[in-house]
Amino acid sequence: MKNSDYFTLANGVTIPAIGFGTWQIPSGEVAYNSVREALNAGYRHIDTAQAYGNEASVGEAILDSGIDRSEIFVTSKLPAEIKSYEKAVKHAALTMKNIGLNYIDLYLIHAPWPWSEIGADYTRENIEVWKAMEEFYESGKTRSIGISNFNVKDIDAILENCRIRPMVNQIKLHPGHSQEEITAHCRKNGILVEGYSPLATGRLLDNGEIARIAAKYGKSVAQLSIRYVMQKGALPLPKSVHPEYIRQNFDVSFEISDDDISRLDSLK
Repeated sequence: MKNSDYFTLANGVTIPAIGFGTWQIPSGEVAYNSVREALNAGYRHIDTAQAYGNEASVGEAILDSGIDRSEIFVTSKLPAEIKSYEKAVKHAALTMKNIGLNYIDLYLIHAPWPWSEIGADYTRENIEVWKAMEEFYESGKTRSIGISNFNVKDIDAILENCRIRPMVNQIKLHPGHSQEEITAHCRKNGILVEGYSPLATGRLLDNGEIARIAAKYGKSVAQLSIRYVMQKGALPLPKSVHPEYIRQNFDVSFEISDDDISRLDSLK
């Protein structure tokens, strides 16, 4: 990858501008082979989470790849349900045990609320958990820290009560769902936006309008959607278990016109 294929986080750490997502990839052979395939295809950024149950397989694939550890950027996440300082410390240690690496590159709070209580107010608990995140960062076990699925209010609660500011916010981002308010707020505060589910968990694959735009560029719907996220100034995290699609999703060195970006913005 070229230097232009990286973002630089607020603390100076560089992060490859496209990542390989592993959500819903089962642990064991499938996760291991998918990550190995992604690394062979040129990805140098792998995203996992304790909640995915595949941290061990991801770590094993990285160690077995033969690629120098310093060349691979690895993200994991504190489970959304963990909302106390003590439990956050324990689960960060568990991730390090699971993944089997000496350090990870980015550690995120997976969501501002437990998945069974989406939208609930856990402001006080998140502030407490963030103190554990800061200590984890200062320990050197992770090179950067951040948040995921945080809206403007949730972000501000952390910013107003932290010693170390979040460096990343990972949110759902795809054509028709550009989350302009959150992305603008993150940019203003020096927080890199990562976009997961750039294909809306596969829903965009049958979208005729996206297919027509993609055809203009000689690209697939997936490639267009991934490139869209990049041109919005965010870092896409495509996921696949199929070698052909894993490689195709990495081949996004083309430019979508401003008119077509506007069309993609306006999709419902």
